[in-house]
Amino acid sequence: VMSSSSSSALEMEIFQYIDAHQRDFIKDLKEWVAVESDSVQPHLRKEVMRMMALVADRLAALGATVNSVNLGSHQLPDGQVLPLPSVVLGELGKDPQNPTVCFYGHVDVQPAKKEDGWNTDPYTLTEINGVHLFIGNLYGRGATDNKGPVLAWINAVETFRALKLAMPVNFKFVIEGMEEAGSLGLEKLLEEENQSFFSDVDYVVISDNLWLSNKKPALTYGSRGNACFFVEVECGSKDLHSGTFGGIIHEPLLDLIALLDSLVDSTGHIQIPGIYDSVAALTEEERKLHESIEFDLEEHRNNCGVKKFLYDTKEEILLHLWRYPSLSIHGIEGAFHEPGIKTVIPAKVIGKFSIRQVPDMDLAVVKQQVVEHLEGVFSKRNSPNKLKVSMPLGAKPWLADVNDLLYKAARRAIKTVFGEDPDFIRDGSTVPVARVFQTITQKSVMMFPIGAADDGEHSQNEKISRHNYIEGTKLFAAFFLEIAKLH
Repeated sequence: VMSSSSSSALEMEIFQYIDAHQRDFIKDLKEWVAVESDSVQPHLRKEVMRMMALVADRLAALGATVNSVNLGSHQLPDGQVLPLPSVVLGELGKDPQNPTVCFYGHVDVQPAKKEDGWNTDPYTLTEINGVHLFIGNLYGRGATDNKGPVLAWINAVETFRALKLAMPVNFKFVIEGMEEAGSLGLEKLLEEENQSFFSDVDYVVISDNLWLSNKKPALTYGSRGNACFFVEVECGSKDLHSGTFGGIIHEPLLDLIALLDSLVDSTGHIQIPGIYDSVAALTEEERKLHESIEFDLEEHRNNCGVKKFLYDTKEEILLHLWRYPSLSIHGIEGAFHEPGIKTVIPAKVIGKFSIRQVPDMDLAVVKQQVVEHLEGVFSKRNSPNKLKVSMPLGAKPWLADVNDLLYKAARRAIKTVFGEDPDFIRDGSTVPVARVFQTITQKSVMMFPIGAADDGEHSQNEKISRHNYIEGTKLFAAFFLEIAKLH
């Protein structure tokens, strides 16, 4: 074990190297952002494949053994068959004395077009207000989600190699190109590789989320699940004219609006009987974690542009984002939504909503509760229309132990690089991959974000600040030393 003075000298050397090579690290990010690796749009699939090849080359250049695993193809709803991008499995270092840390990231991105409201070309990494070395923001699709963090991790590993330092841990990499399209094929691959590639992995680190604030670092130890529902109401085979039929039929859209309206009251409370029954009780330790969190309500409100939240205190807001389920209505398919007027009675409409569920809610139970509730409301309407409720997608919540070695090491690294303790946070959205890794490998999983709250990961003008990208690289390097020390 290194003495603290020699380890801090080592850290200084590492940090100086990272500072001195910022330009190179930003140039690498620019190259990656330039690839339109949008996994959602079929015509860009070739670009995703090209991106995966770049990743494989980059890991090989580090000295890693790289295996690009072919996952075959998948069929789109329109019948078109597309190849799936391969998943890159990389391995660097096999010292039995060292812990093995597996890093997961993705290099596909959300769709982006300049005309969506971007100030710069989304696929040209552009630094704005970079007068002073550290203040610039690096704008581009994928800058924070997730190309920046993947590169920060690779840069950190590269720094040890460049300085000819002994690797403090063994590295494994799992980099995919279908995360934004549902990580097709990943779960099956993890199951197949569990006894081989993952057999000697001690820890799994995912850096695919954001801090809670713009300034204060955070570690994420849980996320809500997501159960997505379709509720379909159909009266006949064709749309009707409201002049000819309005006033004499049961309109499907009226039924649907009543059904959707029955789900949540005006205070945000879900009105489905039994839905809160299995929500885990709040512990005292958790309550304390929430109190110390730096969370600016005003900033959060400004970020989303609303006048007022449902709750007034930081604690209440965070609890309702992380600890309690929520229900959101997302849209109605089949209803007329173009500009102008069209006096149509749609024959079939599909309402779409989702429930973010939390420990210890069970997906099968949630589905049953939703179906029973909607069928009950519908039956009271005495409508002859056909009702169909389905749950096309269900992702489970994820929760880790904040007292784990992994979290201790990350917390120390944050203290070293940022000079303060991180906030321990949960994510209100769903991170299926954390849950999948934890379930399959049974290893300790941590989410270790380096992006700030205002990075805009799925919206226009996505960015990572130069500060977060470069300090994030230092953070990962410091983390390698800390996790090695704890072993």
